[in-house]
Amino acid sequence: MGSAFTPSIKDALSGNTQEKKVHDESQKTIFSQYQENDFEPFTPEQLAVKWNEFLDKNADRPSLCAALSNVPEITDGNKLLLKIGNSVQEEDVRQIKPELVSWLRKELRNAGIEITTLLGKIESERMIFSDSEKLQMMLQKNPDLFELKQKFNLDFSN
Repeated sequence: MGSAFTPSIKDALSGNTQEKKVHDESQKTIFSQYQENDFEPFTPEQLAVKWNEFLDKNADRPSLCAALSNVPEITDGNKLLLKIGNSVQEEDVRQIKPELVSWLRKELRNAGIEITTLLGKIESERMIFSDSEKLQMMLQKNPDLFELKQKFNLDFSN
């Protein structure tokens, strides 16, 4: 059998290398330390920062960025709930999920992070089409606009 610095060719051909065993053990130790010891709490703000960093890393994938456009809400400690708009987006998230979870665990130093998705309609503001609807929206934002409408005798009826 060879020394610690010079592996034996016979051992190497049979797969019994001391170097491989030492490397495997060190990897197990590093991984187990990460799994067992990293449960640092994180805030929604920290999550949002790291979530957006992940999106920036994947900016060349617009469909994935659209699926991940909503930052998930933190539920039950380390559980993240991501709302998805449709089944196509859900498939995109399913494919990237292992990489995303691993990245978040490493970046937020919390091995307990899990992501679940919720398929449903994502609420968005209703589109305003008519002039009177636009005026009503603007009046809600700025009530002084009503005075201008009266002063200049503005009317949207045909």
